Amino acid sequence: MSEHCDHHCESCGENCPSRTEPQSFQAKPHESSNIRNVIAVVSGKGGVGKSLITSLLAVQLNLKGCNTAILDADITGPSIPKTFGIHQRATGSEEGIIPIKTKSGISIMSVNLLLENETDPVVWRGPILAGTVKQFWSDVIWNDVDFMLVDMPPGTGDVPLTVFQSLPVKGIIVVTSPQELVSMIVEKAVKMARMMNIPILGLVENMSWFECPECHTRHYIYGKSSVEDVAAKFNIPQVVRLPVNPEMAKNCDSGKIEDLDDNNLESMADFLMKHLT
Repeated sequence: MSEHCDHHCESCGENCPSRTEPQSFQAKPHESSNIRNVIAVVSGKGGVGKSLITSLLAVQLNLKGCNTAILDADITGPSIPKTFGIHQRATGSEEGIIPIKTKSGISIMSVNLLLENETDPVVWRGPILAGTVKQFWSDVIWNDVDFMLVDMPPGTGDVPLTVFQSLPVKGIIVVTSPQELVSMIVEKAVKMARMMNIPILGLVENMSWFECPECHTRHYIYGKSSVEDVAAKFNIPQVVRLPVNPEMAKNCDSGKIEDLDDNNLESMADFLMKHLT
């Protein structure tokens, strides 16, 4: 060791015996958990249907025989339990926290499952939010999971950074909508993912059009977007466009997302099953 060593090996050219390797920030899952694929569902802003896409994709993967779970990382705005009609509180023991199962068998953990009242606000600072997400990974007994979808809060703050650093994320799916500045929003998500060496697996444009139930004409309420061009620019392999669907909103509000007859995200589910181990 040099007499002037400051213990910052990453910026040092010396090859001394005490040199240390870069430290990994990844947290270990619960010892009873076996999680093969972690996919983060992200958006540049709120209100684009990120939780809806997370739920629909989880349902599709579950229908195809995959053991599926959702980690609700949107701590201050959790909506996953309501989408699935779950109102009971999670339980636990000295061994860990037990996630709630939906009626079709999807495992879910959300802060709403731990609050005394599901309408109580979560008024926490960033480090506490990030720590809660890590606890959902490390302290929850997920058991055997083929695909875990992480419903992220919008933006690039503390929680997304914690997820990307602490969980073994294999890729992200970006959710957007036509009325946004699509290219800029997607580019921010792409750049953050690339900084973390995480691939972008897909791009979902929600509320792309509305189809008249009588004449079946498509009306592009927010104007036609250039989502395919954006995907080509950033080499995003999967693109899905979802229409405005009143039945979808109705099922989400009533907690019956699993009863919705919708296969718009089937191609995305097939892609994940084919390309991820």
